[in-house]
Amino acid sequence: MAMGSKRKTPPGILLLRRIRGRNWSPKTFRYVILLITFIAYACYHASRKPSSIVKSVLHPESNTKPPPPQVHINEHPWPLGNVFVKEEADTNRDDESEGWEPFNGKGGTSRLGEIDVAFLACYSLGMYVAGHLGDTLDLRLFLTWGMIGSGFFVGLFGLGYFWNVHAFWFFLVMQMAAGLFQATGWPSVVAVVGNWFGKRKRGLIMGIWNAHTSVGNICGSLIAAGVLQYGWGWSFIAPGFVMSLGGVLVYLFLAAYPEDVGFPGINSNSGKFIKRNRDIEEEEEEESVGVDVEWESEGSGSGFRYENKRSVGLLQACMIPGVIPFALCLFFSKLVAYTFLYWLPFYLSQTTIGGEYMSVKTAGNLSTLFDVGGIVGGILAGYISDKFKARATTAATFMYAAIPAMLVYHSYGGVSQTVNILLMMVAGLFVNGPYALITTAVSADLGTHKSLRGDSRALATVTAIIDGTGSAGAALGPLLTGFLSTLGWEAVFYMLVVGALCAGLLLTRLVIAEIKEKFGYVDEVHVSEPLLNDIR
Repeated sequence: MAMGSKRKTPPGILLLRRIRGRNWSPKTFRYVILLITFIAYACYHASRKPSSIVKSVLHPESNTKPPPPQVHINEHPWPLGNVFVKEEADTNRDDESEGWEPFNGKGGTSRLGEIDVAFLACYSLGMYVAGHLGDTLDLRLFLTWGMIGSGFFVGLFGLGYFWNVHAFWFFLVMQMAAGLFQATGWPSVVAVVGNWFGKRKRGLIMGIWNAHTSVGNICGSLIAAGVLQYGWGWSFIAPGFVMSLGGVLVYLFLAAYPEDVGFPGINSNSGKFIKRNRDIEEEEEEESVGVDVEWESEGSGSGFRYENKRSVGLLQACMIPGVIPFALCLFFSKLVAYTFLYWLPFYLSQTTIGGEYMSVKTAGNLSTLFDVGGIVGGILAGYISDKFKARATTAATFMYAAIPAMLVYHSYGGVSQTVNILLMMVAGLFVNGPYALITTAVSADLGTHKSLRGDSRALATVTAIIDGTGSAGAALGPLLTGFLSTLGWEAVFYMLVVGALCAGLLLTRLVIAEIKEKFGYVDEVHVSEPLLNDIR
């Protein structure tokens, strides 16, 4: 649906409005928007976790550990039962103990890395297209079909187990298709939140909201590990089904724009609504980015007519100050973060902790604690960047701190279960903190940058450029890990250290500019106004 055409109020909201007899307040709508987009993107991340959980089932030959001792079977899964369970019932069936062709045998880890990179490469490329489409189409419908399509292909990957499929191309194509549909998610949810919230306290709000990434990872791990004993196919089908249900929720209740439910657009700086009528035209701030709104002569406030601004092109969005440095930083930041996302459960099942190896299910449960640390990191990074008004400095500091955190985790994580958990959570805090900050508050800030002069909205496009570039790094990290892990896990952690160092260094120019600004120097990183005018 083109942006210039009239969008429809979500059917679920229409039903609730009829039942209640009146509309929700803007404050209530904002809470609902945060909740629905939180659930939506948690579903996206939950559907990405199965491949990391089943790696050790698909390729058990690489697991050279001795068989664990038989112990009492825990009847309740974590978090109701113990995190560490050495042996689960019915998880060592013949078809799983021998692996799954074509991933078992020599070169299996490389093939696992290849399907990861196929997913992430299509996700990265699709992001650039999805971002521009998100600024052009109805975000609610765009996000709905993206979620349903993604859930469908994730489920098809799992059906390969029941259909007894052993052709590598089948799993490769399913991952590629899922990656393309997954690209609809991030630009859309960031754009929706940006449509409802201004820049004030954006870092803190989005830091809390961005916990959906870690919550999705945790839920995806628990779901995939919980049904693994019934066959690894269920580890894909269950999250895929949840993903599709999330798409239905979005279709019914997501008001992607304030105008869709009878409110004017907001000022991108203050977050307050822009008030305009036929006789008086006033804005609550001089610099605003939004949509033109006219009061209708009839109705009680639910009747607005709006005309939307045109979307921006990729070239113009790239010229917004800070887009390229943050995009390149995110390339290496996501390289590190997604290596943990896709390979941490496998790593945990291949190394000793307290002198013992753990089962595949236990490794999946334990890996969720990395994301618990990530939740704290995202909120902390958002709060600090708001308080000091220094997005780049905060992101760079976290990336530099992640280097010793990862090295200490690799060196001492095997000492005991308690030490492993603590060090893993600290590493998750510093690794996911800048990743969360850049993909949320920074993207939203740049998508409503003052250089656009209020004549266009670039939220989805800027988000797509930054996260699309980052997703290229996300594809590279797991791919390299598939090869480097055959040389030893030390090589993998050295790669992660180099990635974190590069991420921090790429923000050096912006960090210097922020420091100079704090001390009263005007040395802002910018592009020339004539250039922006020429692009327009």
